[in-house]
Amino acid sequence: MPTARVVAVAPGSPADAAGLLPGDELLTLNGETVRDVIRYQIQADEPRVELELRRGGLERLVVIDKAAGASLGLDLESAVFDRVRTCDNHCPFCFIHQLPPGMRKSLSLKDDDYRLSFLYGNFTTLTRFTEADLERVITEQLSPLYVSIHATDADVRTTLLRNRRGATSLRWLSAILDEGIEVHGQVVVCPGINDDDVLDDTLLGVLDRFPQLATVGVVPLGVSDHTTEVEMRPHTLAEAERVVDLVEEWQERFLAVLGRRLVYAADEYYLLTGRPFPALEAYDGLSQHENGIGMAAEFSAEVHAAAHGEQVDVHGTRTGFFAWVDGAPAEGYRAPRTSSECTTSGGALETPVHFRGPRQPIVILTGEYGAQVLGPLVDDLESVAGLPVEVRPVPNRFFGGNIAVTGLLTGADLVAELQDAPADRRYLLPDVTLSNGRFLDGLTPADLPRPVEFVATDGASLVEALRS
Repeated sequence: MPTARVVAVAPGSPADAAGLLPGDELLTLNGETVRDVIRYQIQADEPRVELELRRGGLERLVVIDKAAGASLGLDLESAVFDRVRTCDNHCPFCFIHQLPPGMRKSLSLKDDDYRLSFLYGNFTTLTRFTEADLERVITEQLSPLYVSIHATDADVRTTLLRNRRGATSLRWLSAILDEGIEVHGQVVVCPGINDDDVLDDTLLGVLDRFPQLATVGVVPLGVSDHTTEVEMRPHTLAEAERVVDLVEEWQERFLAVLGRRLVYAADEYYLLTGRPFPALEAYDGLSQHENGIGMAAEFSAEVHAAAHGEQVDVHGTRTGFFAWVDGAPAEGYRAPRTSSECTTSGGALETPVHFRGPRQPIVILTGEYGAQVLGPLVDDLESVAGLPVEVRPVPNRFFGGNIAVTGLLTGADLVAELQDAPADRRYLLPDVTLSNGRFLDGLTPADLPRPVEFVATDGASLVEALRS
């Protein structure tokens, strides 16, 4: 029987008043054995909640009366109480297969679970999707979902997934879309396999078969030093330029036929080609912001607006690359973490921290791609800070290859960068590098040789930190 383990109880909450404790195991809610936080929340929103729980090996029934829709105040260990549906594809570009040895075992778990797609925005290939899953998605209106397309040609998709079901599983995408569920697609482009004419054919297939898709993100593969797939390689300049050209050509076609652009190239492609980012308005609502699409344009706009005292609407971001693995809350489905205190290195954790010591020159630590985005903004940042601001790119030695995003920096990368760094500097680092207070390699801020302040990844938070 699946159980949900309580890790924290919010003080003053209905669950606290009823005497629930961390470590309690929830067996049923209102008589239902719930498999995941989605079903949990449906039952927990009722005005009367009957909780069957286990504590110290003994089972008991607790009844909680509260306002309909009010939170119970429980923080649960995981979003999925039964087994996560794992991925049985063998994609040569899969980043999980490129992790170096010695990392936490939980990071090596490949999911292909539509529930995590709904809760966290994980992309699913639908190769393990079933009729029962479709019924639940429709009945509970689990929307939006995120689907890995990669290619609409059956043979190419089978080759990319190394799974014969790759040829047929997009039938589920059609069924989901036909029921009005919002779906965002993704194409991971592997040079020589699904780029160029194949990408052109894929976007034609989207128009022909899946025009109801909300968006399609086109992103380059990441290749670490630990890949064993010899055919996987980074894009050449010409290949990256061809991808951008194709995406922009298809945007015009989609606009003409559907009235919206539908397909968007990842920010990384504009960094690779040295082309300017499209205007913020060209991203049509930033639906694939967390997939690295439109993030740079929005960040630059946020910095400029905040630096000039203009109103800034901050787009929410997830914390950490493996957020669901580390039990980070699924937005709207679990109570907030009970501890929100945050300090510099060695303290607790992932919200902005503002410096209160002597004013010192500022160093912003970031990934190599982040440095390319921040570089043109230094004048604005220095005008806000009233001090010199250095943007320091931190090479990703841990993963190597072409891995250059800030969210994949590890503690070891930062230790190497800060080991001989001047002590009389104020070091800032985006909090996206942390999940539950740890870097991907398991190190914590306390392991860094210099104090570091963690700042939320939006431009307005950075400006606020520089003003403090």
